[in-house]
Amino acid sequence: MSTQPKRQRRGLARLFTAVGCAIVTAVAGVAMADAAHAEADRTVSSNTTGTHNGYYFSFWKDSGNASMTLRADGRYTSSWDRSTNNWVGGKGWATGTRRTVTYSGTYNPGNNNTYLALYGWTRNPLIEYYVVENFGSYNPSSGATRLGTVTTDGGTYDILRSQRVNQPSIDGIQTFYQYWSVRQQKRSSGTITTANHFDAWARAGLNLGTNHSYQVMATEGYQSQGSSDITVREGSGGGTNPTTPPPTGSNCSATLSAGEQFGDRFNLNVAVSGTSNWTVTLNLNGGQSLQNSWNAAVSGTSGTVTARPNGNGNNFGVTVMANGNWTWPTITCRAG
Repeated sequence: MSTQPKRQRRGLARLFTAVGCAIVTAVAGVAMADAAHAEADRTVSSNTTGTHNGYYFSFWKDSGNASMTLRADGRYTSSWDRSTNNWVGGKGWATGTRRTVTYSGTYNPGNNNTYLALYGWTRNPLIEYYVVENFGSYNPSSGATRLGTVTTDGGTYDILRSQRVNQPSIDGIQTFYQYWSVRQQKRSSGTITTANHFDAWARAGLNLGTNHSYQVMATEGYQSQGSSDITVREGSGGGTNPTTPPPTGSNCSATLSAGEQFGDRFNLNVAVSGTSNWTVTLNLNGGQSLQNSWNAAVSGTSGTVTARPNGNGNNFGVTVMANGNWTWPTITCRAG
């Protein structure tokens, strides 16, 4: 198994301040208050958490030259060099939830071990989770147990689990699981529908804890060098740096999980959520062919295979003849 980064971070409750004013002066009053209380850029280079311009932030490193500059609203910039063993930092929220997150900016991993990810923790049980949007030379899926895929927000993610034994956590040295969604099509701007990942993990038997700690759009580096300039906000679309919206029907989510495997073929189970009127496309790999299917109307036997509902619900399965190629097909889903 490849080396996994080591880290220790602690959450901090986010503070909100309510300011009352008369309706007739509300707009002007709020504008003046925002201008008066807008926080200046702040650079952090030692382990700390807090709030900045209305967003929670977390910064942690174990050594070396890594720093993060907190900027307007949900924006931060970061840089680090090879003197750093491991660091992670970002902006977001003190409490994780099933929110929709939009982020945009630039991320420069080079040929290095580094991630750009929506990152968080839960307790009861203690779980560390990542929705990895981009990465450098090391793909976390190469060092974790693959449990399927989920298609959401215009891309397909590998679902994985790994375990950390007696390693730093938000609750000191602990043994805990890591849950991963790793995007197959790398990007540095987009929308993350967090609920679709949480639900896909649950369908794969990966249940988060009942007590959420922080949730940030993080940059992480391990024995590497790089930089990032990321802006995060809650909700889909819009923002300071608008991004291309996900394709129509992107709320349709399709998850692959393993079925029975034989000497020359394997079964896959497909679970669709977000709509009852869907079209799922499976892109078979070279040499593979479809031998059988159930609980859906499936057309095609090689290359691109299309499945639609046939009155048997949102779960169906297929049997793929491997012909020496055991790589799972990629999957996409759209409503209608």
